Amino acid sequence: MSASTSTRTTVHTDTASLSAPSQSGRDLGLLLLRWAVGLTIAAHGTQKLFGWFGGGGLDGTAGFFEGSGYAAPQTMALVAGLTETLAGLGLVIGLLTPLAGAGVVGIMLNAIAVKWGSGFFNPTGIEYDLLLLVAAASLALTGPGRLAADRLLPVLRAHRLSYGLAAVALGAVSAGIVLVALRG
Repeated sequence: MSASTSTRTTVHTDTASLSAPSQSGRDLGLLLLRWAVGLTIAAHGTQKLFGWFGGGGLDGTAGFFEGSGYAAPQTMALVAGLTETLAGLGLVIGLLTPLAGAGVVGIMLNAIAVKWGSGFFNPTGIEYDLLLLVAAASLALTGPGRLAADRLLPVLRAHRLSYGLAAVALGAVSAGIVLVALRG
């Protein structure tokens, strides 16, 4: 092998490593995103379930659902609180990440439907809900990274785009069913 061949190979390898994103950086970024979205959603769930963090608890949340035109407001309060809490914690630890993302997608689609027509910007708009929906869908599609409990599950060890797509579709279909069947 000549010196020029060796140099070209080294330069090519060095250039490729500079342009490729660091796997550990990607994993850390996904971990931070999972924690931010997961803890936020889980906190909202505990507001609904237990009244923590200034929330209304099950009774207050049921009143909100009733006022928003949902049938079975007590059941909706329980389902929403459990979905947010469990999906949020699932994202935090990276467990069943596609399904956790689907739960958040479904909840946020319902939140956007309730707020629709109130504008884009908070306090009454949909910007916050849309951001959480997109972040959760992104995590479902990309996977949790290597710093996640999913790495211990043989089926999810190698994240597949098909899992993420199916999960996002499941969240959207579930939200649609709730909106059509349970909201007047």
